[in-house]
Amino acid sequence: MESEKSPIAETVEGSSSTTERLPMAREEYGKSGDTQRVSTNYLRVRMDRPKNTDDAYFYRYDVSLTDKNGHSTNAKDIGREIMDKVCETFHDELDGVRFAYDGDKILITISSLPKEEYQLNGVALEDASSNRISTALDVGGESDRKRPRISYRSKIFNVKISFKDKFSMDSIVKAANREPLDLSQDAFRVLDIILRQHSAEKDRLVFRQSFFERPETLGFQGAIDVFQGFSSSFRATQGGLFLNMDVCHALIIQPGPVIDFLLSVQNIRDKKTDRIDWEKAKRMLKGLRVKTSHNNEEWKISGLSEKFCINQTFEMKQRNEGPDGVEVQSVEQISVYEYFVTRKSIILKQSRALPCVNIGNSRHPVYIPLELCSLVGLQRYTKPLSTEQRSLLVNKSRRSPDERMEDLKKAIRNHDYGSHAMLRDSGISITTQFTQVKGRILPAPILKSGNDQDLNPKNGRWNFNNQKLAHPAEIKSWLVADFSSNCDMERLIQDLIKCAKMKGISMRDPTANFIERDQYRDEQASVRVDKMITTMEKGLDPRPTFILCVLPQKKNCDIYGPWKRRCLSDCGVPTQCIAPTEPTRVNNQYLTNVVLKINAKLGGLNFLFSKEYFSSLDKVSTIPTLILGMDVSHGPPGQAHMPSIAAVVSSRNWPSISHYRAAVRTQHPKSEIIDSLFEPQSKSRDNGIIRAALRDFSTTSEENKVPEQIIIFRDGVGESQFKDVLNVELEQIIKACKVKYDQWCPQLTVIVAQKRHHTRFFERESNKSFKNVPPGLIVDKKICHPTNNDFYLCAHDGRIGTSRPAHYHVLLDEIGFTADELQKLVHSLCYIYQRSTTAVSVVAPICYAHLAAAQVAQMIQPEDYSSGPSSSHAAASSTHAPLPNPPYFSKNVASTMFFC
Repeated sequence: MESEKSPIAETVEGSSSTTERLPMAREEYGKSGDTQRVSTNYLRVRMDRPKNTDDAYFYRYDVSLTDKNGHSTNAKDIGREIMDKVCETFHDELDGVRFAYDGDKILITISSLPKEEYQLNGVALEDASSNRISTALDVGGESDRKRPRISYRSKIFNVKISFKDKFSMDSIVKAANREPLDLSQDAFRVLDIILRQHSAEKDRLVFRQSFFERPETLGFQGAIDVFQGFSSSFRATQGGLFLNMDVCHALIIQPGPVIDFLLSVQNIRDKKTDRIDWEKAKRMLKGLRVKTSHNNEEWKISGLSEKFCINQTFEMKQRNEGPDGVEVQSVEQISVYEYFVTRKSIILKQSRALPCVNIGNSRHPVYIPLELCSLVGLQRYTKPLSTEQRSLLVNKSRRSPDERMEDLKKAIRNHDYGSHAMLRDSGISITTQFTQVKGRILPAPILKSGNDQDLNPKNGRWNFNNQKLAHPAEIKSWLVADFSSNCDMERLIQDLIKCAKMKGISMRDPTANFIERDQYRDEQASVRVDKMITTMEKGLDPRPTFILCVLPQKKNCDIYGPWKRRCLSDCGVPTQCIAPTEPTRVNNQYLTNVVLKINAKLGGLNFLFSKEYFSSLDKVSTIPTLILGMDVSHGPPGQAHMPSIAAVVSSRNWPSISHYRAAVRTQHPKSEIIDSLFEPQSKSRDNGIIRAALRDFSTTSEENKVPEQIIIFRDGVGESQFKDVLNVELEQIIKACKVKYDQWCPQLTVIVAQKRHHTRFFERESNKSFKNVPPGLIVDKKICHPTNNDFYLCAHDGRIGTSRPAHYHVLLDEIGFTADELQKLVHSLCYIYQRSTTAVSVVAPICYAHLAAAQVAQMIQPEDYSSGPSSSHAAASSTHAPLPNPPYFSKNVASTMFFC
């Protein structure tokens, strides 16, 4: 069963003896489906210079900023204001050359500066301590590495500008003229920097490649506002060079007292400061900038004191005159509270029993009473949001296609690219009309429910009200765990049983209904769960088929993670959690969705492809094919010490491709590339994820077939990581196969799916307004990569907001799909998501991997890992820290779709 080397996979010789895999090139375009013209949020970029660009260069200079004492200054905070002052003060020395500054360490010019190096000293700012309130804000830049704290007290700065290199505009000319080009990203980064400079000059807020008009606030919650703006980035495509523009949103902190901010964000309505959670407060405040009222200076918060202000002491050195007239130095221990009240004569009304703000560092803390600190304006709020806050943000930022297009047209008018001098000097012009592209509408697959009834989806959805499940699960016994005191449980249970029977599941009354005792309701979530499991012990022997858990509140209740862990890991019982919004009556649609999830968890199938349709997918229906979905879930912002969770789902029961199992592992924080696919124990033994998937595929498939093909769907990686997917993750999969199958490896196809992008499609209606494109839209021309094999697919029906297509990149195809075959398979896999009777926006295996990773992340308890620094720097320093083991699942759970 020797696998032939695919002529499609492109490789290049690396510096070592091994070969490096590169993303494959496109060989053809798809043809099937009805043609559909749509608009997209791309603006054509033209380069008016002649094609001979031998003398046309961009010049790149390094910028170093220091204060008058030679200490490094954080350019991200005040770099733009300093460079604006440089342009004004040293205009003649710089020969009046226009420049674009990235807000950090890079300066771009079109013509070279007279000298290769400048040392410009004595750049004076009018008010360095409050500059961020009145000038454009620039956060992020190209680098996220940690920098020293800015010295806000210094108003005199020194600037060093040093020539670094130059590069030709030739790549931009070629991209604009649709000529073959070496896709060096330097020139396109330069264009992005020029746009950032243009926005900063127009007094906009600048966050990397996102720009915000100051008055465009949508309101949010308490001390936080939602700012609406737009993002832009240059993209080289098959159709030439384009500017991709889209609406975006950012959470901005309102200026004001730190105490008011904490009360608002923690939703403490009675304004009692003793109810503030100080651990949460420490995470919320770290890295934010405050102005201290007693000296009107601006600082960055590094943390909070461990003790209250009245108890937090420090050593204060004093100089006194001795008896003989000689100066004597003494050291006195004094509390922060006493120092400000007695030595500074400042009246403190609230600070006595509150922590202090630390504006120094852990080794050399500098403590300021909390009530003397006010947050300065125009700072992004990047901390984790609660479930309610996330829902509110989605509602605030949701824009219909017509509203989105109007917002973008307004942004184009306000930005006025034609007035930008550096773009003109470069010979670059940007059109104001949105690009039209030709797409194709793929027909929906035909599905089958129970009793061999065909389901014909229309507009990406199908009616399941009067249908039976394709393969109903068997429920021998089940239990109810009720954490909610509001539900009419007797009615809910009977309605659920009735709905299940209508769908083909034989379901009797529960063996027992366990209701949480009132005295436990105020306990911590883990305690409440332990008490419930202890109460249920008799009902767990013999083991029930599943447990229905009624949660006290909607979504991400703090009981959810501990409950899932105890049931799935400790008890080995699948569980379904519900949180009805109506305590007295639950509608039939809600119950149907619950039944779909229960059936999938217990090994049943709700619907699958019809035999006729599945046979048309002949490359996977006739040849044993293993399908993998891979994703990595990371800890929330501000908690960099939390481990990342890698999840891989694998298909089973071939020739079916509707049923999956999941394997989940922990890995070091913020590590995106999965390192547990192959874990060799000896030459013939491997404990990695892939070996388990291969074994499960063979034992569950027809005639115990081994996979001759493997299709890998990878989520969550950017273009810069494609090589890692091909040369690290894929290499692990190949090694696992060779160990398992004695040096033989199946043929492989690797596809990356991306959802975090800004490409949108719009269908124009007869009245010139815009609506979402119909489900099944495929676009693989004009705005796609100029050489690589990629396409956009909008499989779902976008009824709310503007549809976001999935962007698929085919990195490797040894199987040898035609474009139509592969696009049809990808589109079809969006229709077998067992939790829903609608097509999903990305293939089901990736959805399942995302669910599995997210669910296990909630199951890992804080005590499972050592809490460490919560900065991004901590992620790098914790690479050797021990990782918590993921929850162990017994065989009867691990082989199910427990994550549904």
